Amino acid sequence: MAGAIIENMSTKKLVILGFFILVFQVISILVGALIAPSPTSAIRYLATKCINHHRERGWLVPWGPNQCQQIHSFDEPLAKTLDANDIVFAVHVPLPNKEMSPWFQYMLAVLQFDIAFKMINQIEDVIITIDAGLAYRDDLISDWTTEFRSVEQRPLRCTFPVPKTYENEGRFYHCDPIPFMELGSVAHKYFLINLRLPVNDTVNVGIGEIKDIQIVGIHQNGGFTTVWISMKTVFSPWIFGATVWYWHRLSLMARPPVLLERVIFALGISMTFLNVPVEWLSLGFEWTWILLFEDVQQGAFYSALFCFWIIFCGEHLMDQSQRNQLSAYWWQVGLVVFGSSVLLIFDLSERGVHLTNPFYSVWASETGTRVAITFIIVAGISVCLYFLSLCGVVHCVFRNIGGKTQQLPAMPEARRLRYKGIIFRFKFLMLVTLACAAMTVIFFILNQVSEGHWHWGDYTLQVHSAFLTGIYGMWNLYVFSIIFLYAPSHKHNKNKSGDSQQTGLDMQCPPESQESRLTCGEQGPTETYRITGKVAEE
Repeated sequence: MAGAIIENMSTKKLVILGFFILVFQVISILVGALIAPSPTSAIRYLATKCINHHRERGWLVPWGPNQCQQIHSFDEPLAKTLDANDIVFAVHVPLPNKEMSPWFQYMLAVLQFDIAFKMINQIEDVIITIDAGLAYRDDLISDWTTEFRSVEQRPLRCTFPVPKTYENEGRFYHCDPIPFMELGSVAHKYFLINLRLPVNDTVNVGIGEIKDIQIVGIHQNGGFTTVWISMKTVFSPWIFGATVWYWHRLSLMARPPVLLERVIFALGISMTFLNVPVEWLSLGFEWTWILLFEDVQQGAFYSALFCFWIIFCGEHLMDQSQRNQLSAYWWQVGLVVFGSSVLLIFDLSERGVHLTNPFYSVWASETGTRVAITFIIVAGISVCLYFLSLCGVVHCVFRNIGGKTQQLPAMPEARRLRYKGIIFRFKFLMLVTLACAAMTVIFFILNQVSEGHWHWGDYTLQVHSAFLTGIYGMWNLYVFSIIFLYAPSHKHNKNKSGDSQQTGLDMQCPPESQESRLTCGEQGPTETYRITGKVAEE
């Protein structure tokens, strides 16, 4: 009867934990849906065509007191007297009467060419050469300070939707947007982009009759940044405290931590690392590496999470002679490490170079594109092989649990109730894991197919923001639940013989024999760890 009471109390605690997770998950989603604005804004700028007679390297400003001499169309009489090398396309970011802010976090720029069809000047599959420069200032009267200059090449891919005949001259090509710039910090109020398309016998030949260039500037919204940093500030000490508490519990054990406990601790550390709100400091410093650092944070967390999943399932499947050995999972963990390393190398080859040249793109050349695609495919294959292996292990674990369930009717009542509670808690954790993965996929699909926001009465629900805050909150709650459920208990109840028994959510050892208590205490953190192994099954 006492065992049944304890199991009912443990199950009740688990139900309370599940309710707590559900409530906080809903809050995380609503914060993004109702409070945060859309994560990013895209602003389209029409480049001003400035005249640079002397072809100097100075900065040409499209508007303001010192605006450049400009033409509005290449069909003007003045334009017909100019050489293509005399034209500089200038864009001032942001628009008049506005200013940029460090709260925008980053700035991307994409080029869109407006090219008219001419029978004598048709577009070929060519590489376009761009002489680009970026300058900044923090007020409207200071001189522009050069930040970057570079000559870049980009593939120009355009299609013409109608037959190429004289009747269709003047109609525009449909050209793919061209990645142009990625700036990892918006530390200044005003930016100036100058770009020139140099022309000679070998450069920019066969690019058609360019009428205009548009630049689409993309940056993170300041309101979303505020919500995002606030969430990280709340979650960071919470998960850090839970991780420290977990390690303290492990240090009080008479035995050394087993592999599963060490992996859970590593998962807590990776979640804490992901939660560090370094964005607060980036508001006051020009840290162009912050995007790369955030990628490393996410990569470290997902690597630890994938390793935890495979070891968590495997440790509840392996027999006692194979448990507690990282070498037993060498190829699954190797796939995770290999895939993460490939993605890290790819990220360094793109965003790492952006630290010194924001105009660089690994997709600018055929060789770079092939290498990048190869890296992504290899990483994708590694992930697929990992998940196939994980599915196989999960299937075997549930089969073992099914075998143990069939033995329950033959057990004494107290032991049967205890094992039913243990199996229920283990299945609960596995279902939470599957729910987290399913919600990630569902939110991702909604994020792709929706228009970014839904209207519900007088409220506007920001789907993209809800996706990001919901997933972020979900993984924090998931890691906290793992730490809470698998922290060793140090509540001791003395029985008549003076022996102590563990109680709590870590699932106490069965009181029937001293052997079973030693098995549980020496070989694993939970009784599920013991009863689902092959030896226990046999």
